Amino acid sequence: MQERQELLQGTLDILILRTLASGRAHGHAISKHIRQSSEEVLQVETGSLYPALHRLEAKGWVTASWDLSDKGKRARYYRLTAPGRKHLAAEQSRWERFSRAMGLVLNPVPKEAR
Repeated sequence: MQERQELLQGTLDILILRTLASGRAHGHAISKHIRQSSEEVLQVETGSLYPALHRLEAKGWVTASWDLSDKGKRARYYRLTAPGRKHLAAEQSRWERFSRAMGLVLNPVPKEAR
């Protein structure tokens, strides 16, 4: 169960970091971007998002500051740091290798086509 939880946290972390690679955003905008860019498949609930943001901030991968939103409400905006950008690149590469490997297993090339 702990391995599964770590995988899920790692997955959420990379989704958040990738979202912030485009620029700073507040929590609701991060959640909305993940949902929309995954074609409504991935839904990040508040109870998962904010602990993940705090964890990423503690690791130094994001920074946060208070500002006014477009609607004039006070919101905490998160921004990717240089170490966060480096971590994102490494994790994205890892996920691409994993995804390719899964594709090879799930959709094997017939032996005569090799």
